[in-house]
Amino acid sequence: MPKKTPIIAFLLLAWLAPLSAQTAIKENAIKENDQVAVRAGRLFDGKSDRLSTDQVILIRADRITDVGPAGVRVIDLSHATVLPGLIDAHTHVFGNGPDLEMQILRDSWQYRTLTALANAQKDMMVGFTTLRDLKTLGAMYSDVDLRNAIDHGVVQGPRMQVATRGIQTTGGFIMRGYSSEVPVPTALEVVDSPWAARQAVREQVAHGADLIKLYAAYDFTFDANGKMVIPPTFTLEEVQAIVDEGHGKGRKVSCHAFGGEGLHHCLDAGVDSIEHGVVLDDSAIKKMLDKGIYLVPTLYHYQLDKEHDQKKFAGHSVAEASEPSFRKAVARGVKIAFGSGAGPFPHGSQTKEFEYMVKFGMTPAQAIRAATSVASELMGWQDRVGTLEVGKFADLVAVSGDPLSDITELERVKFVMKGGQVIRNDLK
Repeated sequence: MPKKTPIIAFLLLAWLAPLSAQTAIKENAIKENDQVAVRAGRLFDGKSDRLSTDQVILIRADRITDVGPAGVRVIDLSHATVLPGLIDAHTHVFGNGPDLEMQILRDSWQYRTLTALANAQKDMMVGFTTLRDLKTLGAMYSDVDLRNAIDHGVVQGPRMQVATRGIQTTGGFIMRGYSSEVPVPTALEVVDSPWAARQAVREQVAHGADLIKLYAAYDFTFDANGKMVIPPTFTLEEVQAIVDEGHGKGRKVSCHAFGGEGLHHCLDAGVDSIEHGVVLDDSAIKKMLDKGIYLVPTLYHYQLDKEHDQKKFAGHSVAEASEPSFRKAVARGVKIAFGSGAGPFPHGSQTKEFEYMVKFGMTPAQAIRAATSVASELMGWQDRVGTLEVGKFADLVAVSGDPLSDITELERVKFVMKGGQVIRNDLK
């Protein structure tokens, strides 16, 4: 008989490792009656264009209370720049790289939920203490369980709003290249009429959706002149039904659309945000301004795909279309929230988005506000996150340098606190 002692020891260590990690996190938590002061050498509060110096943030439990008196425990970040916890308003934590079809076909919902937790934690470790996650990519309502486990303290992770399944029409976001005789799963819920659309919204809200995500345009090509051709998926009446039902249930509605008729259907119906908005004509921008609709641009993703697009579309790319539209939106004053689209590319690497937001027309302060106060307003969470103000959650990040001078400082976050718990501190 082989000895079992090494196996038992290994299993015991595997069981104890996550417990020790959770213990370390709990030891960094602020107890209910404790006060902690964070001394910030420089402070960006999420509202202004400038840094304040020599500031102290007083925290009790998980909330910011005021400037702290002497005698409380101090976390000394006096040689750093402190900012509100960052918000990524467009993530896919259930995505693990570009081979999405194989993930859906191969991996169970349970396994994908575990990887989603790992992805959410990667995002949090680089400063994103809040995520707006836009569909489970075939894992049904698993994002609701993940959100709830985080909220209940079962696992550590960022605050989350989740969209559950997402909504499409027949022939939209589907797996191609399989025999029609082979049933394959779908990444989104399929509806083909206004009443079916209303039913889908009702089902998703009943299962815990914080917001509704629809795909108003999916496929695209380029014509001979390099112009993107983007056919719609839904009819205007179907989009109107989704928006009306969602808003009636107190849920905001997010619209995936690169451009074209599908994007205008969403604008006319009054969605809350346009995801991507790669081709924004003057009419679209006017509608966004008139209705206060947010743009969530996901610029970095297209830069990563640029070479692949050029090979596929005879030298053309989504990146070349998205830059001028983004510049125009910035110049005209469209409300822009930070969103990366992380999932097809690695979680925890999306801070690169800031560089392209600034490169394509934003000031560093505008880009930071897009990931703090503006994103919190898009989510309807401006009363709890997005700025460093009394009564809000003690979600803080810190970097060594000055991100208003060099936005790439946000690619090197050294300190993360969520709700008064120190998640990461490389500034000791």
